[in-house]
Amino acid sequence: MRHFFENMKTEQLYNLFKESSGVTTDSRSVGKGQIFFAIWGDNYNGNNFASEALEKGASWAIIDDPLFETEKTILVDDCLFELQALASYHRKEMNVPVLAITGTNGKTTTRELLAAIIAKKFKVHSTKGNLNNHIGVPLTILSAPPGTEMMIIEMGANHIGEIRTLCQIAKPDYGIITNIGTAHIEGFGSIDGVIKAKTELYEYLREVNGIALYNDKNPLLTEKIFKIINRAVPFSDPTGIELAVELVPSELNITLAATYNHHTYNICTNLFGNYNLGNVKAAIATGLFLSVEMKDIVDAVENYQPANNRSQIIITKNNTLICDSYNANPSSMYSALESFTGIQAGPKLVILGDMLELGEKSEEEHIKLLNELQSQKIEKALLVGSVFQKVSLKSGFKSFSDVNKLIDFLKSEPVKGNTILIKGSRGIGLEKVYDLL
Repeated sequence: MRHFFENMKTEQLYNLFKESSGVTTDSRSVGKGQIFFAIWGDNYNGNNFASEALEKGASWAIIDDPLFETEKTILVDDCLFELQALASYHRKEMNVPVLAITGTNGKTTTRELLAAIIAKKFKVHSTKGNLNNHIGVPLTILSAPPGTEMMIIEMGANHIGEIRTLCQIAKPDYGIITNIGTAHIEGFGSIDGVIKAKTELYEYLREVNGIALYNDKNPLLTEKIFKIINRAVPFSDPTGIELAVELVPSELNITLAATYNHHTYNICTNLFGNYNLGNVKAAIATGLFLSVEMKDIVDAVENYQPANNRSQIIITKNNTLICDSYNANPSSMYSALESFTGIQAGPKLVILGDMLELGEKSEEEHIKLLNELQSQKIEKALLVGSVFQKVSLKSGFKSFSDVNKLIDFLKSEPVKGNTILIKGSRGIGLEKVYDLL
């Protein structure tokens, strides 16, 4: 017998949500009073875990397979659709400004910096971890606590149309594209596909008369801004007063000079890599646009500590590690190598993992990167992954089919006294070698 909630509308589900302690899609960590959504994954059917979630204290389980109906289940046509619809409804009910951030590189660092800055003035709620996709964005919105005054939503995409969908859920008032480069080409088909996908954020903002904040030093973004957007704010002039942010010579951590309103502020960050200049400028400019005081912005940037293997510097008893192994694509690899070769430190070692999701261009892009290593006169490099191993046979560099082979090598030949750049796609798992270095 079907449950009487079978044809429940989003408004009715929202009333249950308001009485709950939140939503979850993970039966392993469900909290008492939460609503469990039985989302399907590539290798699992969430409906299988509905009863487990209820046993652990979930108030309701949203399912889309009638075989799993019980007293506390609500049958819907599609659990993912209902999760997204509920998030969209909640976003409208909250009625607070939303700023969306996307881009090929730097979106997470920009989002975290900006959240630290905006928290100086507003009660801000932002994306946590990697919850930036079709499931993560709804969960982020639905986890916003009472009293939230602004939301910062990170949006990732592997295919054309995904950013558009996320915008329809989050309904941003403001948006930032950090940059557009070569990543996930396998899903987008070409660099033109990447451009089309990322600028879906601009297209949405135009439709709702929203505001795009953009890097006016980036020719591609500037071109797209003038073709698409009605209302745009350049990073160099966020308030009608010029903002200049420039690099100051430093060691590992980048140091900046930010000039605004006839005053120059020296900012010592905890970030590695000159490529983070654009991310910091984006955060500073947006903070000023949102009326955060410059002194508070400087304080937030200087106290920001990168984590999760992004531009993170770790000093061990044996080496200095530059940990940037959360993600990798050609543009971010080149930027990291350029910054690494420019620092005064030695001896240096590079550990690079395969760049995943490059499709038919994978081998070509890895060969280009090998050429870059040689042109930068990098003498010591350890390469990890099946693609690197295939294309690097004549490079003179050591290569390993997977991270476990690298671990065996490091155990037999320990590395000491080096400054080491560690970068690769998340799927390679280079973070597993940190403890050996």
